[in-house]
Amino acid sequence: MTPAVIFLTEGAADIARRIADGLDGARLHGPRSLAGADVGFETPTLHLQTLFAQGSPIVGVCASGILIRALAPVLGGKSTDPPVVSVAADGSAVVPLLGGHRGANDLARRIAALTEGAAAITTASEAHPGFALDSPPPGWRPVDGDTARPVMAALVKGEPVRLETDCPGVSWPPARAFTTDGELSVQVTDRVAGKAAATLTLHPPTLALGIGCERDVDAPVAVKAALDTLARGGLALNSIAAVGSVALKADEPAVRAVAEALSSPLRLFEAVDLERETPRLANPSDLVYAEVGCHGVAEAAALALAGDAGELVVPKERIGPVTIAVARSPTAIVPPLAGRASGRLSVVGIGPGDRDWRTAEAVSTLLAADDVVGYALYLDLVNDVTRRAAQHPFPIGAEDDRVVHALNLAASGRTVALVASGDPGIYALATLVFERLAASDDRSWRGVDINVVPGLSALQAAAARSGAPLGHDFCAISLSDLLTPSGVIERRIRAAAEGDFAVVFYNPQSRSRRTLLESARQTLLAWRPAATPLIVARNLGRPGEDVRIETLGDADLTAVDMLSLVIVGNSETRLVSTVSGKRVFAPRGYGVTAARQAEGP
Repeated sequence: MTPAVIFLTEGAADIARRIADGLDGARLHGPRSLAGADVGFETPTLHLQTLFAQGSPIVGVCASGILIRALAPVLGGKSTDPPVVSVAADGSAVVPLLGGHRGANDLARRIAALTEGAAAITTASEAHPGFALDSPPPGWRPVDGDTARPVMAALVKGEPVRLETDCPGVSWPPARAFTTDGELSVQVTDRVAGKAAATLTLHPPTLALGIGCERDVDAPVAVKAALDTLARGGLALNSIAAVGSVALKADEPAVRAVAEALSSPLRLFEAVDLERETPRLANPSDLVYAEVGCHGVAEAAALALAGDAGELVVPKERIGPVTIAVARSPTAIVPPLAGRASGRLSVVGIGPGDRDWRTAEAVSTLLAADDVVGYALYLDLVNDVTRRAAQHPFPIGAEDDRVVHALNLAASGRTVALVASGDPGIYALATLVFERLAASDDRSWRGVDINVVPGLSALQAAAARSGAPLGHDFCAISLSDLLTPSGVIERRIRAAAEGDFAVVFYNPQSRSRRTLLESARQTLLAWRPAATPLIVARNLGRPGEDVRIETLGDADLTAVDMLSLVIVGNSETRLVSTVSGKRVFAPRGYGVTAARQAEGP
């Protein structure tokens, strides 16, 4: 996760910006009252605690005490807390406060290089011997259950520790810190190793697994094929740096399942790129070329990931409908990885518009996006967290164009956020995304990882602003007859009236649609009292918000428009006066139920 760089004063803004720009993908967070931030906030303590709870690394250009006091109530443990680093306002001192071995020490060194300051590393293992075995470089993983503590303790004390490696091209951990004898040892290997009490085994990311398969292979079959191949070769699962395949297989769940089972990123290659690996293939195939446009998939993808110096350690093995190959790189396989990522599309609900109504998941998803797509107004509402993403604004009414554009971007390997107001699954874009997928034969779209991020819906916001009118059974009906015939809408209104549901009317009235809302009122009046509370909520969470509580019989509906939401209570809905004004609520149990409860059994 990329760091959040925090500044609290105008004087710290310049150095904070320099740090954010120097840390790839970092966002600059600052008070909304000050200019220059990518992400604005109102309450520093709450914002810091939210970031911390999300697991975001925090860089605070402020006094250490501010960070300590803000985060003290939410601290967990050294194995779970994210990195926290404080930086002096002039950049002269950089202090890792939390998560030293989880990235804070390295982060402090990077920041010190940017600010020409000094990183104050206080972790014993970092001071001597200068590295931490429990904080290895990206991609390195120990044997499950192994702990670095006794070995690190010996190194800190200056006691002899042996280094044993069968990966001579890997330069970490530095050999200078080790001896040729000693009871304790560190073993660096990409092969399966047994657990030994006096040995810490580390697996470097030196292996790449390539996979090809027939269409519609069951995921468990592919996963078993990969695991069995590695087991026969005596190769460590923890050393698989990436899983690769041809882009034509992007929509195969089995390919994705193998990457997930190995906890490794999936990388996809166009056939023309894999064809360049043909001279290095052990088993080139004209049949494969005729099918996909390259002479090998599994071997070629593994070699492409392992780099020019990589070699096959497991040539292509065919296990039923699945083909597996493994290549080894003499050095660690680290980002940027060859190929492209499997694309991801998140349909993100941002609530009715108020920043405080966004969910933490929505914010983190928007921060991680390469591209944001949506109605121009919605993009403006979230530009405080999406300024560094590519912007793709669309006019109102171009819903289908937005969806197609977002799917195409994601299919190219991008991480895309398609922005919707309210909740994306309630009269919004999530349904349209799946409609287009179901109707399309574009296999590249099927290879996109699609995620729906819920948002605070307009009906929830309207209900909260007016009290609790949805405290019992309710339904939602759209009065737009652009996609739903008016006869169907009227039938649903009659059913809601007869069933005594509280009703939420979406899209209640536009300039050209002026009859269905009044017709709905008359239908409901036939089943419930004229004094039934009716709520008109307009511009929820935005400037000019207006929430009016009227009655079904007397409400003035002429000003209701597409920025409005209308809620009509059921026959039991009540009003109560509070110091804040009138509030509407639906009793949790109807009056007859309450009476029976009072009578007892």
